[in-house]
Amino acid sequence: MNPVKVRNVEIGTGIPKICVPIVGVTREEILEAGKKICHIGADVVEWRVDWYEDICEFAKVEETMKELRDVLGDMPVLFTFRTSREGGEKAIEVSEYVELNEKAARTGYIDLVDVEMFTGEEAVRQVTETAHANGVKVIVSNHDFQKTPEKEEIVSRLRKMQELGADIPKIAVMPQNKKDVLTLLAATEEMASEYADRPIITMSMSGMGVISRVCGEVFGSALTFGAVGKASAPGQMGVEELKAVLGKLHDRMLIF
Repeated sequence: MNPVKVRNVEIGTGIPKICVPIVGVTREEILEAGKKICHIGADVVEWRVDWYEDICEFAKVEETMKELRDVLGDMPVLFTFRTSREGGEKAIEVSEYVELNEKAARTGYIDLVDVEMFTGEEAVRQVTETAHANGVKVIVSNHDFQKTPEKEEIVSRLRKMQELGADIPKIAVMPQNKKDVLTLLAATEEMASEYADRPIITMSMSGMGVISRVCGEVFGSALTFGAVGKASAPGQMGVEELKAVLGKLHDRMLIF
């Protein structure tokens, strides 16, 4: 498996990296969240732009992006418009979604962009090509807030993301019972050990799935999401608590 290096962060080696989402509505809220994250510490920041009140005016998006970049310094920034069909705040036409992500990739202010797989192969390939041409890494993602697919389907989706050119495939699913959490973990292990030639990100959401957010180093998920303030998805732990748990698990793994 080949790690993905983004600025000074190497995703895919050692302890899973921690990404903190920013879900502010106003420019002021977004920048304030960025300052808090700098104090607490994280490996990656995800700007969830679907929450931003001025998302329809790209000049304002770019200006806020620039200011956030200044606040965060050398911390990698992931640009994400999560669509309403996958748990986000807003709906968006495919053409507008592609244009937004391409424009963001060209600014020079972001390091990664998230593209939803079910936007369509052509859209994913177009954004990926533009992102790569501008030195931006791509997370191709899928979020199922209703259920946990069968293990074979989870693996199939992750492999498809890899085929589409994702630097990092990502899937998040909702468990209906404890067996669903085991299904997600088994799919993660199979993908990581048998098919992946790059880092992957997987998680089982809600309180029931929280174990999946801390055991990535065992099963093969290279990045996990933690909250500073408002969480962006069910089951997210606070960053400080998450760092402590990940560190303790890592230390015990070294002993054995």
